[in-house]
Amino acid sequence: MFSGTLRIDVLLGEVHSLKEKRALIRPVLAELNRRAGVGAAEVALQDLHRRAVLGVAVVAGTHARVVELLDDCEGTVAWRPELEVLSVRRRVRSDEDE
Repeated sequence: MFSGTLRIDVLLGEVHSLKEKRALIRPVLAELNRRAGVGAAEVALQDLHRRAVLGVAVVAGTHARVVELLDDCEGTVAWRPELEVLSVRRRVRSDEDE
């Protein structure tokens, strides 16, 4: 079994309130969560209206599948014109890692 995580720091475009921020972030998280084996949430900077940190966790049977899912999730976020990706941190682990 393999697991992977992404931490995606994003800057939001023309957002002037936390309510507008939620309206942009919620559909992105919903789209990520629809994928099999993927969980996503806003994990930091919840009190800032123009920034967000999205966390994505993936579990799969092979290293290649984890990398494929992480690439897909990163692309999903990067594709959104209303979000500017500032940084991405990625980690892939095996259940044999200790």
